[in-house]
Amino acid sequence: MQIIISNSSKEPIYEQITNQIKSAILTGELMEGSAIPSMRNLAKDLQISVITTKRAYEELEKAGFIYSIVGKGSFVSEQNLEVIKEKKLKVIEEQLSAVITNSREIGLSFDELQQLLKILYEE
Repeated sequence: MQIIISNSSKEPIYEQITNQIKSAILTGELMEGSAIPSMRNLAKDLQISVITTKRAYEELEKAGFIYSIVGKGSFVSEQNLEVIKEKKLKVIEEQLSAVITNSREIGLSFDELQQLLKILYEE
């Protein structure tokens, strides 16, 4: 699992970590039961504060993506297929909202956007 932190992003670092780990879980890159790096190791690798990684892990645990066992580490939670589908749908909606915003900014019509989506979907 590779996490990339952008200092130019408006998103706080803990949210960048949270979103990237969520994405890895939802895409199947991280399977249920898989260990994720310890807070200290991740902080060291990313050269950030342990407090930041702790907050990211707490957010992931609250949302049900991971669970922690004292002395053993943090692991990917078992996911209900319906819950995963709902979470993926939410991600798709967020991404499509960004696409719509970008399309409007450059004056792309709905028909042109729909055509582009159809072409990309059929690839």
